[in-house]
Amino acid sequence: MSHSVSHFAPMHAALGTDAAADTDAQPCETTPSPSSSLLARIREPADLKALAPVQLPALAQEIRDEIIAVTSASGGHVGPNLGVVELTIALHRVFETPRDQFVFDVSHQGYIHKLLTGRGGSFFQKLRQTDGASGFLSRDESPHDAFGAGHAGTALSAALGMATARDLLGTDEHVVALCGDAAFTCGITMEALNNVVTSTKRLIVILNDNEWSIARNVGAIAKYLNRLSTSRTYNRAYHDLEKFFTSLPGGPDMHRLFTKWKRETKDFFVESSLFEKLGLRYLGPIDGHDLDELIKNLEFAKNSDTPVLLHVLTKKGKGLQVALDHPEKFHGSSPYDPKTGENPAQSSGSQNPARQNLQDVFGHALVRFARGNPRIVGITGAMPSGTGLTHLQSALPAQFFDVGIAEEHAVLFAAGLATKGLRPVVAIYSTFLQRAYDQIIHDICLQKLPVVFCMDRAGLSANDGPTHHGLFDIAYLRCVPGATIMQPKDEDELVDMLHTALQHDGPSFIRYPRGTGPETTLKQNPAALPIGQAELLREGSDLALWALGPMLEDALALAAKLESENGLSVAVVNARFAKPLDRDLLLAQAATIPLIVTLEDHVVNGGFGTAVLETLQDAGTKTTVERIGWPDQFVGHGSSVAQLRAAHGLSPEAIYSRVLTRFASDKSH
Repeated sequence: MSHSVSHFAPMHAALGTDAAADTDAQPCETTPSPSSSLLARIREPADLKALAPVQLPALAQEIRDEIIAVTSASGGHVGPNLGVVELTIALHRVFETPRDQFVFDVSHQGYIHKLLTGRGGSFFQKLRQTDGASGFLSRDESPHDAFGAGHAGTALSAALGMATARDLLGTDEHVVALCGDAAFTCGITMEALNNVVTSTKRLIVILNDNEWSIARNVGAIAKYLNRLSTSRTYNRAYHDLEKFFTSLPGGPDMHRLFTKWKRETKDFFVESSLFEKLGLRYLGPIDGHDLDELIKNLEFAKNSDTPVLLHVLTKKGKGLQVALDHPEKFHGSSPYDPKTGENPAQSSGSQNPARQNLQDVFGHALVRFARGNPRIVGITGAMPSGTGLTHLQSALPAQFFDVGIAEEHAVLFAAGLATKGLRPVVAIYSTFLQRAYDQIIHDICLQKLPVVFCMDRAGLSANDGPTHHGLFDIAYLRCVPGATIMQPKDEDELVDMLHTALQHDGPSFIRYPRGTGPETTLKQNPAALPIGQAELLREGSDLALWALGPMLEDALALAAKLESENGLSVAVVNARFAKPLDRDLLLAQAATIPLIVTLEDHVVNGGFGTAVLETLQDAGTKTTVERIGWPDQFVGHGSSVAQLRAAHGLSPEAIYSRVLTRFASDKSH
């Protein structure tokens, strides 16, 4: 759905009475900005420009209040957005979107941009919910979103392409790349930096330096930026000279002179700027919460005849103490109490605190196995908490590696470790592993290296949307020779699969969804699973349900309903492996059962069901296969997995109707 600024203007005009009355559009309790507030006046960037400079600090506070109110009720990226309030206001004061184009890295710091471009009110209050604002930028959502994103490190390359296209087309708009949250540790960003001066003469790059990606930034680049921003000698001289220059008459001329002094004297105080050597004019460090300083430097960059990099220092979580105290937790948070930082549902006892997320089940199991084998190591790309590897980091730090947001390096690093006899476990989201596909094929599978990939967020990540849904991994891995792909039905089987993978002499991929499992008790001693062997849970003769991972619960419920309401005899198989399939069991069932139904939390094209279909086709059987999975389209964000499943014909009721219709159709023939 495409929205323009004018589409959202009526919502802002109706803030207060109408917005509060729209109860169907409110997934959670939030308080709309009162119509008298500054934020309520902002229907488009021109309204921001109409405000007096003295009003901007109050606007910044209102924006922070709105972000805290909305994210505390429904969750979201709290810290990254609270840190760029002044920076985003300054950008929209100096530039004119959508004519000028902002390219946000990752774009999980884009909430303020949304609020300033006509997407406030009830639309923003339904952030990451059905029919509400996306948690990231999207070209389909607004013409002010020049480039959609959801993965790190994309801004600079995309912005450079847009700036180069502008030059070739002879237009004169400005292109601004907003990088940060460890984007400069991504290889693709370094590749883009290397090409800036050979591609364009006009590009503005903002390095939002808050010392954090999701976890704290790691590596040499982070240390280098820290030296640039913390040189006491330079900063003392910088502030003393700034006062001197700005006290002189001359206004803009004095500011240009001061900026020229900063640029030409920085190397006397700190080591020569990497960015200057790559051909970008370096400005900074700049206080990212000082609107006057930000606007002055952005105006200078706007009029520069060479590519410019502004090194802006911001505080992740500014304005919310719990976010400042726990920046990793509040990078992306579930609903929380703004005073305590706790999840209200958990603190009220409405959720079972004993239930563990699958990522933590994995993390604790890995610690257990690593204690017994010092050759086992864990690797993450800036996500120790999100993947459960914080448990290994705490218990066995020498066997833990955080390589920053650098997925390609993480996989190649694991390959190198494996050649020396270590057993690397790469914990990574399914959607992020896509970025290292070449390394999976060329460096891991081709060399048959025993690397274990634990793929969290396989399946839907409802609130995050299409950039974070892990719906393609079976398809992109199944075609790779030597890959073993498995998915557990519950927590206990996840531990069994990790145990199995660590003993397997080849590459293994374990996929599992976000959140908790069905709450199964873990065995004291994990079992090694025979590679490629499924688990027959229920016998049947009319049809067989082959389910993968979390779809097994649906399959068991479906089988019971088909039996009780229709008198059908239904077999249920816990597939366990997407590759290799249990060919023996599959062909044995196909010899007597007329319909096989596959269920997977994955796109249907090229997925698990397709593997079943191909196996039966190759064997020459005539058994009908009904494949149930996500359709051939990008699935948007929504309030819950259940809502998205219902919207795409994958609710339990829809699946029941579909299976029954297919069975009746086949029987009639």
